[in-house]
Amino acid sequence: MNETIQFLTEYGPLVLFVVVFVEQIGLPLPALPVLVAAGVLAGTGHVNLWIALAVTVSAALAADWIWFELGRRQGRRVLDVLCRIALEPDSCVRRTEDFFIKHGPHSLVAAKFIPGLSTIAPPLAGIVGLGAPLFLLYDGFGAVIWALSGLGVGYVFSDQIEQAVTYTEQIAPTATGVALGVLVLYIAYKAVLRRRQLRDVSRITVEQLTEKLRTDEPPLLIDLRPQASVEAEPGIPSAVLMSLDELIRRHHELPRHRDVVLYCGCPNDVASAQGTLLLHKRGFTRVWPLAGGIEAWRRHSGTGVGLNYAAGSAVVLGLGV
Repeated sequence: MNETIQFLTEYGPLVLFVVVFVEQIGLPLPALPVLVAAGVLAGTGHVNLWIALAVTVSAALAADWIWFELGRRQGRRVLDVLCRIALEPDSCVRRTEDFFIKHGPHSLVAAKFIPGLSTIAPPLAGIVGLGAPLFLLYDGFGAVIWALSGLGVGYVFSDQIEQAVTYTEQIAPTATGVALGVLVLYIAYKAVLRRRQLRDVSRITVEQLTEKLRTDEPPLLIDLRPQASVEAEPGIPSAVLMSLDELIRRHHELPRHRDVVLYCGCPNDVASAQGTLLLHKRGFTRVWPLAGGIEAWRRHSGTGVGLNYAAGSAVVLGLGV
């Protein structure tokens, strides 16, 4: 019999709770195979289905509540921690944060089915001030649907358990090897790409930017942070808010005869470095990421510069800012 099935048969709900909790807290331990195995055991009478469902939902809610409270008490510093441990620091927060902002608390229902959003959605809910009752309502509903999807698959196909286990044992070594190989190659690719960005992209310092902002032709500043980040912590005066996708989609509106400075709030200026590389590929030669991003700007004493060119930025992009 499959080792996961044997393990669950022996230790039951405790294992299910620990595995689900660990995955929902953010560690790379997939809970779905365990949920399916628990569903199989429920279908064969070894585990009570309703107990398995209650344990799964309780574990998910416990982990999500921890992140929710951390978001409510610590604010965006929680997202900074999550961002630093992700393979793609900017997109890990920007895409999921934009999704959460667009769909509101309803996104908690779908969060567990969307990679990246499952861990980031609970602290985001705390950061934006969602009430605890609403959080528990939406997050609990999502946890129930997610738990039933895994348990249900195992329960429905429990009568084919022997055939499924035999097939799994036959393909598992090859599938595992291929999956691990792909994962290693993907991580290596991301690491090489990151080092290339950090090595090849020239940055502009806050001091250099300050000097440029005092000239007759100040640079166009583009804030690449998510909308919620800008609302919580305003950026450099007169900067235009754009996402990376929007930056590329509207690059033809950017001035090629004028300096353009991109900045973000992510580690190692990843988003602004990516944006700079993408604009370089489209023929821009006067574009730089701000070294240290918004944090470096805040630490600088001259944060009042740049107020006299707000109209110039708005006219260039036609945003009416």
